[in-house]
Amino acid sequence: MSAAPPNLVDDLFRHRYGRMVAGLCRVLGPARLDLAEDVVQEALLRALRVWPAEGIPEQPEAWVFKVARNLALDNLRRQKIASRIEAELRQWAERDPSTSPAEEASELGDDTLRMLFLCSHPAVPKDARVPLILKTVCGLGVPAIAAALLQKEATIAQRLVRAKARLQGEDITFAVPNAADLPGRLDLVLEVLYLVFNEGYRAHRGNELVRAELVEEALRLTAMLLLVPALCTPTVHALLALMLLLGARLPARTDASGELLTLAHQDRHRWHREWLQLGFQHFARSIGGNVLSAFHCEAAIASVHASATNYAATDWPRILQEYDRLLQIAPSPIVQLNRAVAIAKVHGPTAGLEALQRLRKERVLAEYPLLPATCAQLHWQMGEHDHAIAELEVALQLPCTDPEQRLLHQRLLACRRRAAPPDW
Repeated sequence: MSAAPPNLVDDLFRHRYGRMVAGLCRVLGPARLDLAEDVVQEALLRALRVWPAEGIPEQPEAWVFKVARNLALDNLRRQKIASRIEAELRQWAERDPSTSPAEEASELGDDTLRMLFLCSHPAVPKDARVPLILKTVCGLGVPAIAAALLQKEATIAQRLVRAKARLQGEDITFAVPNAADLPGRLDLVLEVLYLVFNEGYRAHRGNELVRAELVEEALRLTAMLLLVPALCTPTVHALLALMLLLGARLPARTDASGELLTLAHQDRHRWHREWLQLGFQHFARSIGGNVLSAFHCEAAIASVHASATNYAATDWPRILQEYDRLLQIAPSPIVQLNRAVAIAKVHGPTAGLEALQRLRKERVLAEYPLLPATCAQLHWQMGEHDHAIAELEVALQLPCTDPEQRLLHQRLLACRRRAAPPDW
């Protein structure tokens, strides 16, 4: 054993929580999802207490997993649950040490896949499916889920309670759905994976702009879908392409001090070349047939940015065209906001502001700082400094990450000095 670094348990929680919950849920059954979550959390708490004194075991994840399984076993004994479950858990807890890491990883991967589809089961209330996946598979807490979905924390908490209550009251199989049910369930899973990616690519709150572990987890889970022939669809390829093309920018999104760099100020030589190459490959595989999803449009937009040698060379008319298509397929206030930026690039800031004004009454954007920040940028470009200052002051009052707030503050000071507006 070695001395325990203080962040190891946190790292296990972020990277392995969902896999361990899914593995337990396979044996315990969907009705005992709460128990699976509770014992994994308790096992991680025990690691926090034990490891600083005794050191890290040679296989930290296996240690946590075994403690969680034994806690579940103890709980079932107290409840005098059926011997079949107890016997299976005991066998699992005493797994033959000769089991290869590849076999273990494959089993956990299959369990994670089943969990994704369990949480999107029709028995789960529609508005609770996304929060349930974010909680059980990705290990996000209620505050992070609420921020990602632009909802109140109390609302998310209530939805999770209702979802688990429905799972307890239904006889649901822990399995990938059959071919007839697959399309609708797959669409929801893809939606959630994209939400996880976005929370990592641009965190909504906290002192870090980027949470790379969430980006990597979203990529891992999406790539895992493609290993199942029935799930290897153009839409899955489109989503993976989108994630890779956007994720390739991560090394350049912040400077050496961790400060935010907008797309216009990123050093494109720092973009992840391998991710870009893979992104274009999956984008090519997504094209064909009669399938056109929102992910196809967004991947096309990301591909235009990735193809430009520099920011000035960006093909904004093509981007606006793709946003028009996206708005027809999946209209939303966020899409309209992004489309307004493209309008401003193609037709000028006045046209962009006109498009933005129509979004003022959208409730989901009431606490979204990019709306006033974008308005400020356009007013600034038009020389309307007082309006720009007012919008930046509003943006600074809304929840965002610390790097974003510092960037907004820098722009506010520059605008007050009547400096030339920076590009986006």
